[in-house]
Amino acid sequence: MRSLLIITGSLLAVQLASAQTSHMDFEKYAPTSTLVVPEHKISRARFPFIDVHNHQRAMSAGDLKGLQAEMDKLNMAVMVNLSGENGSRLQNKIDNIRSTSPKRFIVFANVNFSGIGEPGWTEKAVKQLEEDVKYGANGLKVFKNLGLSVKDNTGKRVTVDDPRLDPVWAKCGELKIPVLIHTADPKPFWDPEDEHNERWLEITSHPGRKRGPNDPAPWEVLIEEQHRMFKKHTGTTFIAAHFGWYPNNLPKLGQLMDEMPNVVVEFGAVIAELGRQPRMARRFFEKYQDRILFGKDSWVPEEYATYFRVLETEDEYFPYHKKYHAFWAMYGMGLPDAILKKIYYRNALRIIPNIDRSQFPE
Repeated sequence: MRSLLIITGSLLAVQLASAQTSHMDFEKYAPTSTLVVPEHKISRARFPFIDVHNHQRAMSAGDLKGLQAEMDKLNMAVMVNLSGENGSRLQNKIDNIRSTSPKRFIVFANVNFSGIGEPGWTEKAVKQLEEDVKYGANGLKVFKNLGLSVKDNTGKRVTVDDPRLDPVWAKCGELKIPVLIHTADPKPFWDPEDEHNERWLEITSHPGRKRGPNDPAPWEVLIEEQHRMFKKHTGTTFIAAHFGWYPNNLPKLGQLMDEMPNVVVEFGAVIAELGRQPRMARRFFEKYQDRILFGKDSWVPEEYATYFRVLETEDEYFPYHKKYHAFWAMYGMGLPDAILKKIYYRNALRIIPNIDRSQFPE
């Protein structure tokens, strides 16, 4: 009997050990596809490109040649740094660029919303923007904190279309600089965290991204605030970050772009949505080819390959680079060279001032 218990216990221990060693989480599970289909793994864009959505917060210090070398590997001709800040911090970044790599980097200024509502705040913000542009800023970036967490001097949420900001948007139009604005986040962040939410993995594995239905306002309210602001300032060019959070509803996005001709879009962090609907996405790119810019968002060089592959090839069923963003497979749109050139550089050259054109083919 004792021997039987020992044997049984040993078997149970082996089974438990086996179960522990065989356990893996969802993101580690990456089965090799058995499909035999053409593959075109691309590490370098077909044409020199301008990334209009990047963040380099430490640009004021050191030599930029290391960053430039990484850009060269990707065929990135120009990086737009949206984290320019303002005042002396922005000037430090621009000074370093001018002394090191003057043709390769563009800097956007940022608004400091602290103290909004205090007497004279709007006038100070406009004056600071004018000074930043005069020094060398070539656009304005508005982060998602506007609408989500920015509060005025009375503690009230500042809406995206707050009239106290109207002079800022108007000044951008007057100075002929674009405003790249990120409002809200993906709609599923506001939806119930259940088995029907296709961003469940992301909001479960990244605490803090999930929002309540009214946190701090419904998603639809935030987006409507942004659209009212776009329509009010028709003389200003707005770049809606992340396809305006409509990459999974391209018919709606097309309708909005038809209504707002002063709005263009960039696809930072939403290539996974385009890569799972290649036929629909290609038709959208064909129709709005003059109003789409290349954007990536985070500076992770190895992730650009997914963007190039979706844009340039007709490959089928290949993985996305971040599983928590997209557990589905990607498919290439196979865009023609004429459209690729617009997406990669021509549209940005038209919209963002002072980019050196000598780095690009005709």
